[in-house]
Amino acid sequence: MGKRIVIALGGNALGNSPEEQLELVKNTAKAIVDLVKEGYEIIIGHGNGPQVGMINLAMEIAANENEKIPAMPFPECGAMSQGYIGYHLQQAIGNELKKQKLDKTCVTLVTQVVVDKNDKAFSNPTKPIGSFYSEEESKKIAKEKGYTFVEDSGRGYRRVVASPLPVEIVELNTVESVVKTGNVVITVGGGGIPVIKTDKGLEGVPAVIDKDASSAKLALDIKADMLIILTAVEKVAINFNKPNQENLSKLNLAEIDKYIKEGHFAKGSMLPKVEACQRFVAQSGGNAVAIITSLEKAAEAIKGNTGTVITK
Repeated sequence: MGKRIVIALGGNALGNSPEEQLELVKNTAKAIVDLVKEGYEIIIGHGNGPQVGMINLAMEIAANENEKIPAMPFPECGAMSQGYIGYHLQQAIGNELKKQKLDKTCVTLVTQVVVDKNDKAFSNPTKPIGSFYSEEESKKIAKEKGYTFVEDSGRGYRRVVASPLPVEIVELNTVESVVKTGNVVITVGGGGIPVIKTDKGLEGVPAVIDKDASSAKLALDIKADMLIILTAVEKVAINFNKPNQENLSKLNLAEIDKYIKEGHFAKGSMLPKVEACQRFVAQSGGNAVAIITSLEKAAEAIKGNTGTVITK
């Protein structure tokens, strides 16, 4: 049996429009199918920050302009984004599997992820979603809608929603059975649709679970050998964007703690990735490793030639 790998794709790596996304996922598919060809079992998680914000905004504008169109709750927008991103990914991966003459399929699983209704995140929204706005625009929308906005990495203002930690992946057994049949599965899209347990069963809540946290939880629960988080950079760096920037090829758990305390990783970008890798490696048995690298370098990183490799 080949190694089992969970790959987490960033929502920002998927483009800002359906056309752009369809084009971008072709490269993603090629990188993923190359790994399938080498005998790896592949499970894919992905972000949805830009997409879920876009869907939510479109549905709101439509509901405001036409009273016949109902307002769409946030969990439903998350489910739509899973379907829309999943469709593009599974189509591109399916085409690439055929092209490389591999007798396998790729399927998207609409996935619910249980969160704790008492998670502190609900009283302190931090997860950026949707488009970037100027300060003026963000204040206007905040006043109209009651949303919370924050300045995001010097690129403008974005809406923030609660980002609770994943507790349990509801459809985990189904993910396992798809992987066992030798096929590729796309799951925990956008971190999964956040649900809480109630007396009546599961119930959706307005939040976005960090996709790196959910991918790490998935990797742990499905006993993956490796978690790969694909992002815009080839390696994790300390002193990022400063004259003394240093790219790191290796990181262990103690070094991560040290660098986090020193404030080297930005909250909205590298910090959740590094923390997710740290959780996966710390809680995994055996020689499980995590890698942070760019999409183009994924295959090279698995061979140990690039990327930042995180070990105990």
